[in-house]
Amino acid sequence: MSTTPLKIAIQKSGRLFEESLKILKDCGISIDNGHDQLKVRARNFPLEVMYLRNGDIPKYLRDGVADIGIIGENLLIEKGEELEIVERLGFSKCRVSLAIPKEQELNGLGDLEGKRIATSYPNTVNRFLEQEGINAELHMISGSVEIAPNIGLADAIVDIVSSGSTLFKNNLKEVSTILESEAVLATSPQIGSAQRELLAKLLFRLRSVLKARDSRYVLLNAPNEKVDAIIKILPGMRSPTVLPLAEEGWSSLHTVIEKDKFWQIIDELKAQGAEGILVCPIEKMVL
Repeated sequence: MSTTPLKIAIQKSGRLFEESLKILKDCGISIDNGHDQLKVRARNFPLEVMYLRNGDIPKYLRDGVADIGIIGENLLIEKGEELEIVERLGFSKCRVSLAIPKEQELNGLGDLEGKRIATSYPNTVNRFLEQEGINAELHMISGSVEIAPNIGLADAIVDIVSSGSTLFKNNLKEVSTILESEAVLATSPQIGSAQRELLAKLLFRLRSVLKARDSRYVLLNAPNEKVDAIIKILPGMRSPTVLPLAEEGWSSLHTVIEKDKFWQIIDELKAQGAEGILVCPIEKMVL
């Protein structure tokens, strides 16, 4: 008796596509992606992948056509605010920002009163303007929003920003961030109980991968009299592993720390006598 697969929607092209497939692969899920296929079944996990237009994913989730979807949080806020986020995935980070021509100045958000704003995110911008008590004229544009001020269509734009290079090329500058965004895993309100069980298994794998990406395995050598002081410095798991070295009076310490914290403590470790510090990536981390 075959298991009804968990149906996941991912972007069929664009900035989320490659990373979405990569994180599924890192979860040990094998997907044979045929040319122009819009739906494919994983070989070793009850998962069916649906390749959709990014803007259509919230509707497919809402209607129960897909059980879960990988989507940018910014689009979820714009088109599917009621959909539940079950995991933040840490890639495709960007922000939705307000930008104006470089030669202009914005002394405060009140300067937007009565101005024309071009955007592909009207719901997000309307909520922002309402919160700030600003009346502005919105121009809905699909595609190259950055051109709007240059052709006299708008005084400002609101769009997604990653590096800011597109704004720079179009003689614009970022003046305010409306929201921060990253890829998230969202669920359909109509997901069934059998699919929720499969989702729990997928989440277990995802969280193991994400924890590993954010962590590093650290090995170091230290004089025995310094071990206690070094253990107090390490912000790792419950307790580091301490092993005696062949050289008398020395030990090797093994632990896991968050990758972003390593450089904050490296000088302290060296000051306490740590030597031969080795930092390694972790493929999977099951807690």
